[in-house]
Formats: sequence, structure tokens, C-alpha cells
Amino acid sequence: MSIPEFTDTESQLVSQILLERYGRIVPLQSAEVDMLLDAASTEPTPCPALYWSQLGAEFIVAKTGDQRFRCQFFYSESEVFGTGRDTYDNLGDCVTNMLQLQADHHATRAAALPQGAEKQAPTSEEDYHGPVII
Repeated sequence: MSIPEFTDTESQLVSQILLERYGRIVPLQSAEVDMLLDAASTEPTPCPALYWSQLGAEFIVAKTGDQRFRCQFFYSESEVFGTGRDTYDNLGDCVTNMLQLQADHHATRAAALPQGAEKQAPTSEEDYHGPVII
């Protein structure tokens, strides 16, 4: 099963949402993630994805089919979060919901950590372990 890449329109939509959220252009990177698309399957499917990093969190939006998307954000391999929804049929809703959840989580997380202890974004490729299978 071959899943088409993100279209220019889809990438522009994500860029526009990020511009509205952060007030600046956020670089998007194209990526490929392996995902279990069928609960009965043990073989992951390669899926095109968009990746970005902001405020110490890393984000992935994967395309799982025509107008089918999954998302997650993470701070480390042990701190991986989704929206609680397996699949979205609207890319804008997928990205917006994930950003809102991350903003809420960021505020809660920052309040729980001692001042100045919040984890910073990875500073080199050695600190980055890549996205996990979602």
C-alpha cells in the first residue's frame, strides 16, 4: 500500500496554522514514519509525515491515506502524547487539536517543574532519537 505524499496545499495549511500559533514561520521537514495502520497487522506501513519542533516539543503529523491523518507530540522517548483520537479526516483539525493539547500540557508541565528545569529542545542530532511508531 503506497500512501501519497503531503500535497503542497496540505503543507501550506500546516504552515499557516503554525504561523498563527507561534507568530513566526516554523520550518517543516518532510519525513517518513512506520505506522501500524491495522490493529490486526504486525507489519508497519511507511507513511509520509511532516515534522517540526517548537518550545521543547517535537511534532509529527502522518498521512495514513487520502484525507486520513494521525498526530503526536513528544518531549522524549518516554514522554509521547497523542490527542486521544486515532485518525482525523481533516488535517486542520488534526494539527489544531494537537497544538491545543500541547499548549495545555506545556502549561501544566511548566507549572510542575522547578523554575528553570524545563527540558530544552535537543541541541544536536545526537540528542534526537527520532519519532516513534504511532
